[in-house]
Amino acid sequence: MTSLVAILILALFVVAFGAGLLFLVSLVGPKPKYSSLKDSTYECGLPVQETGHSKIPVKFYLTAILFILFDIEIIFMYPWAVSFTEFIEQGMGLHVLLSMGFFLFVFIFGLVWEIKSRALEWN
Repeated sequence: MTSLVAILILALFVVAFGAGLLFLVSLVGPKPKYSSLKDSTYECGLPVQETGHSKIPVKFYLTAILFILFDIEIIFMYPWAVSFTEFIEQGMGLHVLLSMGFFLFVFIFGLVWEIKSRALEWN
């Protein structure tokens, strides 16, 4: 119970300190100047020459998103592998192994789907 009180006091202190800093900056800091150029499309003053469409192919975005997705899944596997022996000692080894098996099934299913849908082909 005392650790919960300490956490609440710390959280209250952090919020009060942050609010105090924001208030202090609003009093002492520079005031923003309004300019009609801020409402324009480009602040540099050049007229718009392009449409709203991007010239970057969608394949780059798809590759980046898939990389991040599979990278995050691999990051989840590392702590599991490190702490698996502790789960075995606690008698929860089979449950944790089945949970990771399901996670790997979803991971491999996504990888097979990605290959079959030709998501990474650039032709």
